[in-house]
Amino acid sequence: MELQGDNLAVVRLGRMAYGPALDTQRRAVERVRRGREDGRHVEYLLLVEHDPPVITLGRSGKDEHLLATPERLAALGIEYYESSRGGDVTYHGPGQLVAYPVLDLNRHGRDVHRYLRDVEQTVLGLLGGLGLDGRRDERYTGVWVGNDKVCAIGVAITRWVSYHGLALNVSTDLDYFGLIVPCGIRERGVTSLARLLGRDVPLAETADALVGEFVRVFGFDGATELAPDDL
Repeated sequence: MELQGDNLAVVRLGRMAYGPALDTQRRAVERVRRGREDGRHVEYLLLVEHDPPVITLGRSGKDEHLLATPERLAALGIEYYESSRGGDVTYHGPGQLVAYPVLDLNRHGRDVHRYLRDVEQTVLGLLGGLGLDGRRDERYTGVWVGNDKVCAIGVAITRWVSYHGLALNVSTDLDYFGLIVPCGIRERGVTSLARLLGRDVPLAETADALVGEFVRVFGFDGATELAPDDL
């Protein structure tokens, strides 16, 4: 499918294991690279809910921040991956909205610090639309409400194409974060939109709001929905 104007291609992957989603990211990265070379510009936002659950350890992660043994993870049906993204250890699972922007950063300032702040701003805008007072923390990448992290961010950049991204706790079972030191930060907690709002929060509606904020913050003309088979 051809994109209209300078539109963001949004691909909703539904529930998917981490490994196949990573393969999909890699295909998107190659599409962005080829588009850069042949003048057929395209950029993607991949949306996924990881199932089975998975714990990933980023490039700066420490093994001691994983508190569960491999046997314990296997008994719980939780996968484990060492990841090429930045950051420490985190958890992904049902009820969590994971977004993987695959962008040509040549078109967005060629500045990793700015890119991270723009990703944070996207989530801050979403929280504001829900009446929540989200904030940044000058020491840690991510988005917080009070002392608790609601959105973890860990990215990778290859030849100025981004991949990996953000994980927003919507209605996530927060007990699973007890298996790790989330993002390697011992003195902070984690929370979810459902806990903060005291009600059920539909993942699909949250995804729609995220797409709208992403288009606004990153200056796209709009969004075009693509089927996973189109990637």
